[in-house]
Parts: sequence; C-alpha cells; structure tokens
Amino acid sequence: MTSLFGLFNLGPQEILIILVLGVLFFGKRLPEVGRYLGKGIVEFKKGMKGLEDEIEGTTSIQRHEPAALEPPRPPQRVATTAPKFEDNAPNVPQPPQS
Repeated sequence: MTSLFGLFNLGPQEILIILVLGVLFFGKRLPEVGRYLGKGIVEFKKGMKGLEDEIEGTTSIQRHEPAALEPPRPPQRVATTAPKFEDNAPNVPQPPQS
C-alpha cells in the first residue's frame, strides 16, 4: 500500500517546503483550513459512493431493448423545376460576330 506522498512522488524536502508555505499562508488558521479540507474530501467520497450505488442499481434493474429501426424507404422522385435551356432561345443575346 502506497502512502499519499508516495503517490505524488514527494520527497522529504518537498513535504517540508509545503508545510512551511502552509504555515506562512494560513498561520493560526491552519488547523481550521485542514478541518474544512478534510470535511470536503469526506463529502466528495460520500457523493462518489452514492453515484456508484445509483449507477449499479439502475443498470441491474432496467434493461432496455434497442429501438427497432425503420425499414429503408425506396428513393423518392423529385420533380425538376429548373428551366430547360435551348440553343436558340429568343431572349438570349447573341455574341457579336466579326
């Protein structure tokens, strides 16, 4: 079993620096900050446990069959509305001939 500090690969010097910085930043409130941090971690773990229980409960009880797919439809014919072009249309200007 690895310790918390072994998980982050912190050596004794890094731990000492973190403790000194904690005392400098928080001073007399350090025990209070630690208490709040501990309560936050406990609440987070409770919430995660509740989510895990909820997920396990819903997946074992409810099994839904996949929805049946519609059979493919035959292709639809679309009427073309674009005008048909003719070679000698009366309203088309002719290029000048030289």
